[in-house]
Amino acid sequence: MISRKNASISKFIIHKVGNKFNDTKNAFSDKLVDFDEASYDLMLPFLLRPFGSLVQSHRFNHHANIALNEINSYAAQIFNEDEAFVEVSKHIVTHLYEQSTSAQIKTGDVLIVMFEGIEFGDMTTNAIGIFKIENKVNFFQTYLENNSYDVLVQKGISSKKIDKGCLILNQNDTEGNIVLSVDNNGYDAQYWTNQFLNIKYADDANNHTQQYIELCKEFSTEVLKTSYGAQKQNTFLAKTIDFFKENEVVNVERFKEELFEEEKQIREFEDYKKEFEGEQNIVIRNQFDVAEKVVTKEKRKIKTDIKLDTNIQIKLDIDAPDASAEYLERGYDNEKKMHFYKVFFNAEA
Repeated sequence: MISRKNASISKFIIHKVGNKFNDTKNAFSDKLVDFDEASYDLMLPFLLRPFGSLVQSHRFNHHANIALNEINSYAAQIFNEDEAFVEVSKHIVTHLYEQSTSAQIKTGDVLIVMFEGIEFGDMTTNAIGIFKIENKVNFFQTYLENNSYDVLVQKGISSKKIDKGCLILNQNDTEGNIVLSVDNNGYDAQYWTNQFLNIKYADDANNHTQQYIELCKEFSTEVLKTSYGAQKQNTFLAKTIDFFKENEVVNVERFKEELFEEEKQIREFEDYKKEFEGEQNIVIRNQFDVAEKVVTKEKRKIKTDIKLDTNIQIKLDIDAPDASAEYLERGYDNEKKMHFYKVFFNAEA
């Protein structure tokens, strides 16, 4: 999560990236963009806005040596050699072009940017931004001709959101440079994250918290909802969020003791955890610090509605994890041959 209140653009160049599978070529600029005031005031927040809400950060990755990661190497060159910006920006686009491993990967504009005054946590630093604009929108342009106004349709970049972007901070920790990444076109996520940038999530509380909540969400859907019903699923999710809110440190053994009443469900959770780790190629720690910002963000995403095939929905309060077990009963009516929920309450709100 960054702050852009003191940020500025010091260098900005635009290139175009093609796709070798459909014979479209790269096109390179030789000069930096010289903004007018209106364009600059629109461009700066457009590029940095997506990173203001990011909680998790990445680090560069390589199977042999991190120094061999191309974008890591290019970023270091730009940070260390002021006059190398234009030439290295072309190498970045060429590297992006080489990662177009299928015809479905889109061509587009590539913006390479040097930012100053980026605030991240308690530090202020400069950063390199790499942005790919894949989709352009239609807009109407009016013009005057022969004393009358007419209209035509043109294509341009929407100022609402970027398609793909990363921010490489000129700051590092024991894992390397801090990298923030966004991708609003998920059809080719591997291409941007794994092939072009070759990044992995940082080994920190944000990542540990995110991984464990993802595990719980998947388990609730694949196991609890399938075997025990939506009420059990939603109660488990509410109790999971409550556990993370009440504890600064998550201990997996204590988590299982508090959330599961039956040994059978504990075994099911342990078995699913092993499957999840194998599929995701990760190892979830048995104890880790809780990242409050991740919990808050994930809580907003969790839906606790029970949708029934009789056009009725029951909405459970995620902040009251015990209410479902205490005031909602699930049963089966032999006469109607249908399942039912019985709801207890004192008064209608």
